[in-house]
Amino acid sequence: MQDVFAEAGLSAGAVYRYFTSKNEIIAALVMQTMVPLRLRLAEIIRAETPPVPAEVMRLLTTEVIKRSGPDGPLRLAPQAWALALVQPEAGVPVREGIAAMRELWREYLARMRDLGWIPADTDVDALAKTVIGVLPGFILQHLLLGDVDPDDVARGFEVLLPVVPTGDR
Repeated sequence: MQDVFAEAGLSAGAVYRYFTSKNEIIAALVMQTMVPLRLRLAEIIRAETPPVPAEVMRLLTTEVIKRSGPDGPLRLAPQAWALALVQPEAGVPVREGIAAMRELWREYLARMRDLGWIPADTDVDALAKTVIGVLPGFILQHLLLGDVDPDDVARGFEVLLPVVPTGDR
């Protein structure tokens, strides 16, 4: 929690005047980090003509970069994840946020399957569970190494999930 206080530039007393518990702080972090990304993903995938997966990831990781500058709320996401691992109650909003993002990926992948962009027998639940793992990896690499960008992820996705949007594969 000391990292959260330092990042916020506030004392513990000042923070706890606004929040009654650590769990409320974690919930607020989730709202600041995951909800905007979830809204952006929903906007991207629900377009009349959805973009191919590589473009979805390029757009989403671009949003991550916008929100992870020196004062960006996404810089706190790994701290929220870590607290969620050791504080079951604090983990509730984190788990809910991840589940909601995974559901959006499942929705998108089902739409791809229905459009004929991926095989009709694709297990979209398994694929959604796999694809969602890329975003936390990107966030950590971006914050810690600084040598990954949206084009890197898009090129990787072009290989992992190649799609020809005409229905031909």
